[in-house]
Amino acid sequence: MLDVSAIRKQFPALQEEYNGRPAIFFDNPGGTQVHRNVIRAMVDYLTRRNANTHGGFETSLRTDAVIAEAHQAVADLLGADPDEVIFGNNMTSLTFHLSRSLAREFRPGDEIVLTRLDHDANVMPWALAAEERGATVQWVDIDVETGTLDMDDFRRKITPRTKLVAVGYASNALGTINDVKTVVDWAREAGAYSFIDAVQYAPHGLIDVRALDCDFLGCSAYKFFGPHAGHLYGKREHLSRLQAYRVRPAGEALPGKWETGTQNHEGMAGVVAAIDYLAEIGVEYGMARGGASRRERLIAAWPVIQAYEARLLGRLLGGLQAIPEMRVYGLTDRDEWKRRVATVAVRKTGTTPEQLAMALAAENIFAWHGNFYALSVSERMGVEQSGGFLRLGLAHYNTEDEIDRCLTVLDRV
Repeated sequence: MLDVSAIRKQFPALQEEYNGRPAIFFDNPGGTQVHRNVIRAMVDYLTRRNANTHGGFETSLRTDAVIAEAHQAVADLLGADPDEVIFGNNMTSLTFHLSRSLAREFRPGDEIVLTRLDHDANVMPWALAAEERGATVQWVDIDVETGTLDMDDFRRKITPRTKLVAVGYASNALGTINDVKTVVDWAREAGAYSFIDAVQYAPHGLIDVRALDCDFLGCSAYKFFGPHAGHLYGKREHLSRLQAYRVRPAGEALPGKWETGTQNHEGMAGVVAAIDYLAEIGVEYGMARGGASRRERLIAAWPVIQAYEARLLGRLLGGLQAIPEMRVYGLTDRDEWKRRVATVAVRKTGTTPEQLAMALAAENIFAWHGNFYALSVSERMGVEQSGGFLRLGLAHYNTEDEIDRCLTVLDRV
C-alpha cells in the first residue's frame, strides 16, 4: 500500500505555505507539483553540465549523456525505443510540428477524424492541416450524459477516405478513459495514421505504445511530476520517412531530425528524475525488485498508484453526489469508475464555476474553472457560455482529508 505521508514529504511544494497556510493542490490536470529529485537534477545540470551538444569538452559530453538518458527514460515510460522519442516544449507544440509534416500527404477528398471529447491541442493542429490541404474533418460525437465517446459513431466515421484519426487517451475535462486500442485498430484497418493524446492519462496509468500499436502518441512531463517538457512518440518507420521541418545541419538521424534547435537540457535532466521517481514506487510499494529494469519497475508502480487514486476518486465522487444541487459530469456509477481517471468536472445550481473556484481559493484549495482548452467538450455539454466547469483533479500525493475539506467548502457555497 502506498505510504502517502512518506510520499508527500518528497514534494517540496506540499511543505510550503501560501498566504501563511498550506495549500491543497487539486489543479493537477493543469500541471502537477514536482518531486524533489526533479529539482535537484535540474540544479545539478545547470551547475555541473550546462553546455550545448556534441562538443569534445567535459560539460558538452555530460550534456550529451543527459540527452541520451532522457530519451531512454521516456522510452521506458512509453514502452518504446529511444530513437522513437522526440522532445519539445509541450505536446501542443510537438503536435503542430508533426501535423505540418503529415499534412504533406493530405489531399482534397481525404478525411481527418477528430472527437468532441478532446483537448484543443489534439483538434486544431489537425483541423488547420485539413483546411490547408482541402481535406474534410469528420467529428465523432459524445454521449452528454456519460461524457463518453459514441463508439458507434466513431466506427462509422472511419472510412477508406480517412487519413488520420486523433483521439485522447483520457479527457482532461471529464476524466473519461477512452478505448484507444479499438480506435487504433480501426484506423489501421482503414490505412490511416493514429495519434493519441496521452497527456491526461500519463500521470495515472501505464502506457504501452507497442501493445496499442499506435503510430504517434504525445504527453508532457509537467503532468507527471516533472518539468515543463513535451514528448512525442512515433513509429520509427514514420519518423524516418516523413519530412521534418528543420535546419539542414540537423541531419536525418533520429531523433535529432525532429528536435528543432537547442533543447531544454535541464528539463531533460528533470524528466529522467521524474520517471525514476515513479519507477521507485514500483520497488518501494509494488512487486518489482531492486534489480529490475526501469520499465519493469514502472509496470509495478502503476497498480499501486491506481489503487490509491481509486480510493480517492470514490471519496470525491461520493461526497460530490451528496451535495444538493451539485452535478457531476461524466461517468458517475460506481461500476464505471474504472473507466475514468481522478479528474472530475462539476457545476452547482445557483453558482458559477468561477464562484466555486474562488471560494476554494479563499481556503487555499487550488482548482481550475473554465473549459481547460477542452472547448468542444464545454460547447457540447452546453456550458461554455455560462463559464464551463469547476475541475477537481487528484494525484497520488493528495489525501482523503484534503477531499473532505474541499467538499465542506463546496457544500456551503
